[in-house]
Amino acid sequence: MHMPLWKTMLIWGICAAGLVFALPNLFYTRVEQHNDARRAVEQAGVATPEQEAAIAQWPNWLPSGLVNLGLDLRGGAHLLAEVQVADVYKDRIDGLWPDVRDALRAEREAIGNVRREPSDPGVLKVRIGNPANMAKAVELVRALAQPVVTLTGAGQTDIEVAAQGDILTVQLSEAERAATDSRTIQQSLEIIRRRVDEVGTREPTIQRQGTDRILIQVPGIGSAGELKALIGTTARLTFNPVRGRTADAQADPGARNVLLPAADEPGMFYIIEQTPVVSGEDLVDAQPAFDQNGRPAVNFRFNPSGARKFGDYTAENIGQPFAIVLDDEVISAPVIQSAIPGGSGIITGNFTVEESTDLAVLLRAGALPAELIFLEERTIGPELGQDSIDAGRVAAIVGMVAVAMFMIACYGLFGVFANIALAFNIALIFAALSLLGATLTLPGIAGIVLTMGMAVDGNVLIFERMREELRQAKSPGRAIEQGYERASSAIVDANVTALLSAIIMYAIGSGPVRGFAITLGIGIITSQFTAVYVSRSIIGAWYGWRRPKTITV
Repeated sequence: MHMPLWKTMLIWGICAAGLVFALPNLFYTRVEQHNDARRAVEQAGVATPEQEAAIAQWPNWLPSGLVNLGLDLRGGAHLLAEVQVADVYKDRIDGLWPDVRDALRAEREAIGNVRREPSDPGVLKVRIGNPANMAKAVELVRALAQPVVTLTGAGQTDIEVAAQGDILTVQLSEAERAATDSRTIQQSLEIIRRRVDEVGTREPTIQRQGTDRILIQVPGIGSAGELKALIGTTARLTFNPVRGRTADAQADPGARNVLLPAADEPGMFYIIEQTPVVSGEDLVDAQPAFDQNGRPAVNFRFNPSGARKFGDYTAENIGQPFAIVLDDEVISAPVIQSAIPGGSGIITGNFTVEESTDLAVLLRAGALPAELIFLEERTIGPELGQDSIDAGRVAAIVGMVAVAMFMIACYGLFGVFANIALAFNIALIFAALSLLGATLTLPGIAGIVLTMGMAVDGNVLIFERMREELRQAKSPGRAIEQGYERASSAIVDANVTALLSAIIMYAIGSGPVRGFAITLGIGIITSQFTAVYVSRSIIGAWYGWRRPKTITV
C-alpha cells in the first residue's frame, strides 16, 4: 500500500486545482458580471462606477473561467439557413464576360463582331460575326480557363466552352461548381461567424449541415428576428460605372444595365452597368470617419488587386460619375476628379454616426457570397433555459444521491471513499470544461449524470476484486493492493472503448450529440483518474492511519 510522496502530492495537487478552477461555477452570475465588466473596461480603457462594482464582485487573483451555457440552457435563437449557391455561378460568369469580350475582340479581323446574347443565369452566350472561325474563338476562350484547385478536381479546368452555329457558350465545369459550392459555404460560415462575434455573444454554434445548409445557434440573443437581421444583412458594396439618371421608375436601362434608386434623392434613379469595376470583396478595411464637412462617413481601403482596378478605371474616366452601390441602392455617385491610385477612398451619404459605424462593421466582416434562405427559426426564452438548468440540477443531484447510497449500502466505508472520489470527479469535469471554454448543453448534463455511474464502475470492479482476495485469506493490505492491480486492466479496457465511442460521436455528430460526447469524454478521463488514483490514495491514507487487522468490503 506504499505510494511515493511525489505521486501522492501530484494526485492531491490535481484535485486541489480542479476544485479551484471549478469554484467560479458555483457563483456563476457574479463571476459572469465580473468578466463582462472587465472585458468592457479593457476595450474602452475607462471604467464606470457600475463596472467597478461588478469587477469587485470576484477577486482578480482567483480563476474566473466559466462553463459556457448552450442555447438550451441560456436561451437564444436558432436558425437553419440554405445558401443559394446558384447565385455565385451567375456572378462568376458575369465577371468572366469582360475577359471573354477582350480576348475575342483582339482577333476581330478573323472572328468578326462580338455580342453577348440573353441566356440562363450561370451561362454566357456570345454571338460572333464570322462563324467560319468558331474553332479559333473557342481556342481563345479556353485559354482563359484556370485549373480547379481541389484534390478531386485535379487536372480539370474551371470553365467549359462549347459552340453551336455562330453562338459560343461558356459555363462553369462540374468540378469547378463543386469547388465553388465548398468555398461559398466556407466563406458564408466565416462571414456569419464574424458578424455574430461583433455582437459579443458567448460560444455561438455555427456549422455546416449537409451540402448547402448552415446551422446557427446563438445563446443570449433576444430573438430569431434579431439574429436574422444581424446575419442576413448582405452589405454588398460595389463600384459601378454610371450610364445616366432618370426619374422614371419604369425606364428601360438597356442591355447589361440595371436601374437602381438613389438613397439620398427620393424619386431619382441611376442607370448603371450591371458588372462592377470593383466589389466589396476587394476591401481589406473599413472604418467610421467624418468627411471634410464634418458629416459621418466611412473610410475604405482595397487590396492590391482592387486598388489596381480602381486606380486604372478612375484614371481612364476622369469627369465621369461613379456609383457607389450598397445593397442595390446608390448611396453616392461622385464625379471622378482625378485618378485615385492608392486604393483608398471615402463613402459619404446621409449617415448618422451609428449608421456609419454599423456600415463599417458590415463591410469589415465582408459581404455574404450568396443569399441565405431561412428554412427554420426558433427563439428559446431565458425562462425555458432556466427550467432546463433546474431540471438538469435536479437530475444530477438525484443521480449522485442514488449512486452514493448504492455504494454505501454495498461497500460500507469503502463506498464512502468511492463517493469522495466521485465528488472530486465532478469537480474535475467542471474544471476541465471551464479551462477548455467548452459549452454545456442539456445533453451535456445527461453526459455528466451518466459519468457518475461510470465513475463508480471502476470502484465496483476494484472492491469486488478485494472481496475475492479476502476470501482467499489474504491480509488486508495485500487484498487492497491486489484489488487495484488486478482490476486496473479491466477498468482501462472499459474506459478506452467508452472513450472511442465518445470520439466517434463528436466526429460525426452535431449539436446535442457533440455536447453529450464532450462531457462524456471528459468524464471518462477524469473517472479513470479518480477511481484508480484518488480512491487508492484515500484508502492508502486510511490504511496507514488505522492499520486494521481485518477489513470488510
